[in-house]
Amino acid sequence: MPSAHVKSALLSLNNAMRALNNDASDDNETLQHTEATFDEDLVHVLHSSDFVCRTCERYPAGMLAIFESIEDASHQTLQQFKTRYQSELKSALEACDTEAAMMEAIRHYRHLQMARIGYLDLLHKQDIVQSMHAVSALADELVSQTYMWLFQQAVNKHGLPQPMQHLQIMAMGKLGGHELNFSSDIDLIFAYQQAGTTTGHSLSGKSKPLEHQVFFTRVAQKLIYALDHITEHGRCYRVDMRLRPLGESGPLVMSFAAFESYYQEQGRAWERFAMQKMRIINPDHHSDELHGLVQPFVYRRYVDFTTLDAIREMKHLIEKEVRRRQLKQNIKLGKGGIREVEFYVQALQLIHAGREPQCQLVSTLGALKALTEHQFIDPKEASTLESHYCYLRTVEHYLQMFNDQQTQVLPDNDKDQQRLCTLLSLPNFEAVLAKIETTMLGINDIFMALIADTNETIQIDDNTASGHTFDDLWDLDLSEQEAIALFDEALEHDDIVFLRTHIHEFKQKLEVNAVSERGLRSINRLLPVILNELSIDEKALSQAQVRGVFGILLAITGRTTYVDLLLENPMVRKRLYDLSIKSHWVAEQIALHPMLLDELLQPVYLQSDQLSLAQWKSQCQDELRRDMLRIDPQDIEAVMDGLRQFKNAAQLRIAAADLSGTLAINQVSDKLTLLAEVILERVLDYAWQHTTQKYGTPQGQSFENKGFGIAAYGKFGGIELSYGSDLDIVCLYDADRQGETDGLGSLKKLSTQDFYIKLVQRLTHLCITKCYHGILYEIDLRLRPSGNSGLLISHVDSFAEYQSDTAWTWEHQALVRARYVIGGSDLQTRFDEIRKHTLARERDIPELRKRVFEMREKMREHLNKTKGDELDVKQCSGGIVDIEFIVQFWVLAYSCEHSALLEWSDNLRLLEIIEREVPGHAQDAAVLAKHYLALRHVAHRIQLSQRNFAYSDEKLMTKLSAVAQIYHQVFEQQSAVQHTKSV
Repeated sequence: MPSAHVKSALLSLNNAMRALNNDASDDNETLQHTEATFDEDLVHVLHSSDFVCRTCERYPAGMLAIFESIEDASHQTLQQFKTRYQSELKSALEACDTEAAMMEAIRHYRHLQMARIGYLDLLHKQDIVQSMHAVSALADELVSQTYMWLFQQAVNKHGLPQPMQHLQIMAMGKLGGHELNFSSDIDLIFAYQQAGTTTGHSLSGKSKPLEHQVFFTRVAQKLIYALDHITEHGRCYRVDMRLRPLGESGPLVMSFAAFESYYQEQGRAWERFAMQKMRIINPDHHSDELHGLVQPFVYRRYVDFTTLDAIREMKHLIEKEVRRRQLKQNIKLGKGGIREVEFYVQALQLIHAGREPQCQLVSTLGALKALTEHQFIDPKEASTLESHYCYLRTVEHYLQMFNDQQTQVLPDNDKDQQRLCTLLSLPNFEAVLAKIETTMLGINDIFMALIADTNETIQIDDNTASGHTFDDLWDLDLSEQEAIALFDEALEHDDIVFLRTHIHEFKQKLEVNAVSERGLRSINRLLPVILNELSIDEKALSQAQVRGVFGILLAITGRTTYVDLLLENPMVRKRLYDLSIKSHWVAEQIALHPMLLDELLQPVYLQSDQLSLAQWKSQCQDELRRDMLRIDPQDIEAVMDGLRQFKNAAQLRIAAADLSGTLAINQVSDKLTLLAEVILERVLDYAWQHTTQKYGTPQGQSFENKGFGIAAYGKFGGIELSYGSDLDIVCLYDADRQGETDGLGSLKKLSTQDFYIKLVQRLTHLCITKCYHGILYEIDLRLRPSGNSGLLISHVDSFAEYQSDTAWTWEHQALVRARYVIGGSDLQTRFDEIRKHTLARERDIPELRKRVFEMREKMREHLNKTKGDELDVKQCSGGIVDIEFIVQFWVLAYSCEHSALLEWSDNLRLLEIIEREVPGHAQDAAVLAKHYLALRHVAHRIQLSQRNFAYSDEKLMTKLSAVAQIYHQVFEQQSAVQHTKSV
């Protein structure tokens, strides 16, 4: 009994036939009579293909017309197919006056003609080569004639391109080789001959001319939509544009010049394979020019190592694809499948066709024949490959004809298995499997003999699932579900998803980066190594490390030397992994500045203690001077970038030594502080030049003697800068307050005070402006006299008066950590005198204790961000600021008796002096010094990890408790009062 589909198709055809014969009878004919109305061949085809059944149901009259002429068209050549399709499609499209009508017409025609091809194939009335030619010719003409219809519509609206030219539509893959699958998508690339504009003359009169790029992009978009969009009549073809230059991120169309430039400068190895199949669907007199641009890229006169390596990589990808999908019954991708034949032929073409142009053919079978004739392939092997290839392609077409679906997997249901047995004239499905297995083994033997690499060994990690290595994640385009299924025994699900996502994003970014072919090949070798090394511990994957390493790799993709160094040197990779896992901040810095790898890739990349701090500072000054000599001082943007690059490089070298443990925490702060001094000194020079050029120079001052100085406060003053610290500064000047600038070279004179205000503004601008390389330093001027309400800069005499008469206790506390860092020596002497005089003042100790304690508790109330186990080690009880306030209290309390406390501004040296000279505080000072270093070390690690908190643990809590105990002892009376108030 026929199936419901077959019954419905036969009834539809019968009704159509009765309508054609004007048979108006109302007889309800039986199914047997309906089936007998048609020949056995049609019934066989309907039983074999659901697709043909549906087409008969939808277009019965059209199918009847095809059946009437089927015998006359059973032996057409490729050109005969094209001629007929072209003529019929032109006629059909000429009757269409809307895009909707056009889209319906091409779908109607496509379905009928595909049913016709299926009919001939299923009855063995044409061989597989003729079938592929018919399918390809149909696609060619559907694309070409649809384009012409859309082109004319665009011309009617915008006028003709000038000079006159058409979009060159390049078929790729199997369509390019005239070997399209029965139900394949089509790979296309678009290009136009040269830039220009349309005339702007439309049917309705004048219209705005369009540039060719815009005009042809619109036509291409409409063409893709017309072919690919699913309507009530289905789809014409799935259109894949990913083979175009730069893939999905690239322009949809490009000029010949851009096309040539891309393949000359950025073309990758896989694109050579892809462009072997390139064929222009709608050739005109410009087509030879386009071919001429592509051929030198694809076919080279001599064999090179790039080609041989590419062949092995393609083989590796095939193996990975098979392992990924476990393709035991896939006749295309499985071992010995269709792809291996295609790859075998393409590989030999790449090797030999550069010297033998006759072998530069797009057809697999045509190229196989040419290579054999030129004795590049053994005739016996060629014959085996040809017969096996045709057999598998025949099976592939049958599989796709069942339901017009793109598949190469042998069926797992009884219905389709039986269909395949019948079509292949084999008694059962076991015989089908045996025949196909023999065929694929024959292909694989020949294929492996060509590309076998005797130096290649495949290593499988024991901790991976089903023999898969982590580089499968790189080589294969795995979905999330596939990745989890393959690696669930090796990693946690979240780690698998995370790793797969990062790989996918990394590949997408590679597509838009200008990576050379050599660079891409090195990356494809390096990434599998890195993935396996990062995932070497079972169930242990550091996401922070992966994130950091991938960021760095993306930054160096255009610098093949760095990629090769990582590939060839395991110890270098290990250093990179170590830095990335210890500090996300470091990884980001390397990613932002790949040149830093020049330092990190050397065995001596770590900071050493061989240089004194003075020598190290001098070395930094010399290096910065040399770097900035290459930059025009009038190019403000270049100046700011140069300063930032130097700072980032030097800061990262310090961080690398910090993370390695070769620099103590106080040495890290020393160097970060000296680095800021070196840079700020250079910034002041630039600010002076820019300001004097605009307003002239204050009377009595010069570049060498600016009459200007900077005092550092806070961490900067205390020589305790950390990564990313702000610079707290107070600016002073010592010049005639009644004077003015000389106005030389400027349009406007300024008072001396206004000039120095402009100077500070310029200095701040050079530091805080956000450029490509970030900001230089955040500048904080709030510690100046009168804070935000005061002037940006103070005369040194005014500064002295303020400190003596007006400053609050907390401002004197700030002065404890102040020191003069930049400026003339005379101004430095004045500042040091003012500081010492202010700090050495005799004070009421209980009142001082009260004010210092109140300020600290007020800060803690507003700034402490501790939450549960997340500790703010700076502001929490027993934290860094508690130690700083204790030291400031002691300095303000005892400097009048112990002048040594006036010599230094950093907490560690001050604690050493207190331990040595101030009676009764030696033990507490020693404890505080030890814990201060430890807490600063924790704070540095938090910054390098780009976190906001430390996590509570026993060791950290012990330190905090010890500091808190001393804090409450120092401020015992005030602590008790505070406790009473809170109760």
